[in-house]
Parts: sequence; structure tokens; C-alpha cells
Amino acid sequence: MSFEKEYKDPETVVVQNADNVFRSDVDTSGIDERKLMRRIDWHVVPWLAVLYLLNFLDRGNIGNAKLYHMTDDLHITDKQYLVALTVFFFPYSLFEPPSNLALKKLRPSLWLSFIMLVWGITMTLHGVITNYAGLVGLRVLLGLAEAGLYPGIVFYLSCWYKRNELGTRVGVFFSSATIAGAFSGLLAAAIQNMDGVGGKPGWAWIFILEGLVTVICAIASFFILSDFPDTAKFLNETERVWVVRRLQADMKFSAGGETFKMKYVWQSLADVKTWLAMGIYMGFDGPLFAFSLFTPTIINQLGFEATAANLLSVPVYAWACIMTVVIGFLGDRVKTRAWINLGLFGSGLVGYIILICSTNPSLSYFAVYLAASSIYPTIREFAWVSSNVEGSYKRSAVLGMAIGWGNLNGAVSSNVYRAVDKPWYRLGHGIVLAYIGIGWLCSLGYYFYLRRENAARERGERDEVIDGVDNKRAQEKNGHFESVEAAKSEKGDLWSGFRYSL
Repeated sequence: MSFEKEYKDPETVVVQNADNVFRSDVDTSGIDERKLMRRIDWHVVPWLAVLYLLNFLDRGNIGNAKLYHMTDDLHITDKQYLVALTVFFFPYSLFEPPSNLALKKLRPSLWLSFIMLVWGITMTLHGVITNYAGLVGLRVLLGLAEAGLYPGIVFYLSCWYKRNELGTRVGVFFSSATIAGAFSGLLAAAIQNMDGVGGKPGWAWIFILEGLVTVICAIASFFILSDFPDTAKFLNETERVWVVRRLQADMKFSAGGETFKMKYVWQSLADVKTWLAMGIYMGFDGPLFAFSLFTPTIINQLGFEATAANLLSVPVYAWACIMTVVIGFLGDRVKTRAWINLGLFGSGLVGYIILICSTNPSLSYFAVYLAASSIYPTIREFAWVSSNVEGSYKRSAVLGMAIGWGNLNGAVSSNVYRAVDKPWYRLGHGIVLAYIGIGWLCSLGYYFYLRRENAARERGERDEVIDGVDNKRAQEKNGHFESVEAAKSEKGDLWSGFRYSL
């Protein structure tokens, strides 16, 4: 048996084996790549952006509602409010890994639509609660329902796009989170004018109206959302085959389908990259939740009234949206994700150092912009981590664990901005600063680990023994396989021919 490997670029490495081409009976030579990819983009990305906009809007609107006397009407203290924020994160984090496996086992259009319907109903019920117990119960249920969307979309995108295409798409989809941040301020300022309608306060209408919109979109999502490439209904058979072959040529060998085995979960647990990824996600997820939940409050305590604080958060999120898209595009073009990552975390460190030291409202407001331009664009790390894990089930498990651990830290960061620390909140800013420092260090460690592994593979230190292939560098400890395809399928990103993207 003969085979060849082309190591032109770790992002676009192509592995050819004429004996094992997916659906070799199908001729895909007539496919117009640019035209088809544009059609895929329009079918996949925009609706995901809408879903995540609603997800982020529904998760964070409690911060807007608080400014319109929600805590007073429910007769809850500042400590009880923080507890209500905290309990959201436990089911939200713990349910993410199994949710990703369920997404792979079921259909995205079915699973994502279902969990969206549940959280939409839960959000609507926030508008009818009358006490602390009701708020806590609904926040737990909301965390359980929303858990699957965030990691599910990231995994879903990784099943459609090549590694050097993910950053831009993730940036575009996640920019909806920044739009949600801006939109929530405008929406809350408008909806609170319904105060007294139907005997309900303005903050209750924020929950009710936004929740009903989510319910409607959840029902529509069942019909709009496409499934995986090999079954997508908007593609014909030839196009589906072309997409799968394209992904397999980009080191996504499992694109043609994969059977679940428990070993994929154990592989992800034993992989050093998983634990470093968890540290990276911790480094921006903790600050992300703190920022999204408390930005209106922080601005309010700088001397601005409730509605003004909500409105002043709008340009902050607009700037974050621009930066998220630009950095995502830049990461895919220059292919230096590690250094961009370190630069983003570095700018976040500067922003929070200013927030800790400043006693000037204008300077602090500027630092909020700097923090936003660091925290939100860092979401493109999903593309970096996901592109370095092969095997669809292993990738779903790694993303679920990394994102779940990152989100669990929201339970900490949602408690760091205490009323007793206003107006400058130095304790909260200091803790967020520590999170960003952890993200910076783990990003650096991730980069050096990937570079070392690529170098070891170039030297042949990871070569497997392949029947019928004369390779003097092959070692039994790296595995013994009957063919190259068997080695790729069994080892995934641990295969000697796999090159990590830096």
C-alpha cells in the first residue's frame, strides 16, 4: 500500500489515499466551491447568530431588570440576588458535555429547538414570579435549558467548516452576543415604559416579551435549522459528498460519520490539550459573565441613572461587536491564533488594571471599552481549540468539558461585584483580572505544547507501525495498524500525520 502526506500548512494539510475516498462513486468535479460555500454560509450562520442573540439576551436581561426595581418588588437582598445569579451556572455547566453528545446522537434541528423552547417558556415565567424562591427555581431551570446551545453551536460549526474557516464564522455568530448586549439596553429602556400595564411592573414585561420571542423562534428553528453535512436537506447528494470529502481532507476524518464509543470520552479526559483548553475558557468565560451581568450596574454606579446606564452600555457592545468580527477574520487570514489570543488577553489585563486604579468616571468608562474589546473577540478560541481535536465525538466531549468548566466559573464571577464595593468595585475587577491572567498563561502553554508536538511528529517520533509500509522511524509504542486509514480513525488528532494549527 502506498500513501502520501503533504505538510504544506498545518491549517490546510491534505491527506490523500486513493483507496479510501468517501463515496468514490460520486463525481464532484462540477462543484463551484465559492458559490456552494456562500450558500452554506447563508443556510448555517445567520440563524445560529439569531439563536445565540436570544440566548445571550435571555441570560443577561436580569441585569437590566434589576435597575428597574426588580429586587425591591421581590423583596430580596443583594446577597439573595447574587445567589439567584449563581445557581444558574451549576446546571448550565454540568449539562453541557452530555448535551453535546445528545446533539451528535440526535439532530441539531431537533435538540437545539427543544432546549430553546424550554428556556423561552422559563424566561416568560420570570415575569410572573412574586418571591425569591420562584426566582431561584426559574434560574436553575434556565441554566439547565440554555446549557446546550453555546457548546452545541461551536461543535456544529466545526462539523461544517475547515479549520482555517472557523474563526470568521465563530466571530460572526458570536458577534450576536455583543449585539444582544447593546440591544438589551435599548430594549429594556423601551419596555420599562410598560410599567403598570396589566398590573405588572416594567421589569416583568422585559422578561415576558423577550421570552415569548424566544418561544416563537424555537418553533421556527425546528424547520429552519439544517442538520449535519452528510444529511443536510438544502444540499443535493453530490454537494453533500463534496463537503464531507473537503472536511476529511482537512484532517476531519470523522466527517463521513462516526459511531459513538466510550473511549472517545476517555481520550478527551486523558488529553493534556483538554485541560489547557479548560484553563483558556476559564480565562475568558469568567470575565464574560461578569461583564454581561454587571456592565449596566458598573456604569450606573459611575454616576449615571438607570436608563442612561443601559443606554451607555450600547456603544460599548457595538465596539465589542466590531472587534469580534475583525479579530475572527484576521485570525483566519494570518493564521497566528496563539499570538492574537495572547494579545487579546494582554489588552484585557490593561483594561482591568485601569478599572482597579481609576477614580475617574470617564477613564473607567474608557477602560470598559478596552475590556469589551478583549473579552468578546477571545471567543474565537473556539476555532483554535476545536480545530486541534479530531473525532466528532471526542471534539464534542472536549468542547463540552472546556466550555462547561469555563461557564462554571460564572458562578464565581457573578458574585464578585458586591453592593458594598460600589462605586469602584475593585474586588470584582481584581478577581476578573486574575481570570484573564489564567487565560493568558494557559494560552501560552497550549501554544508551546502544540508546537512541541508538531516538531516531534516532523522528526518521526510519533510514527505508527503500518502493515505493508516500510518506515524505519515507526515504533510499536505508537500503535500497530493494518492501514493508514485505520490509524487515522483510531487515533484522531493523535495520529502522526495530524498537524496542529498554531
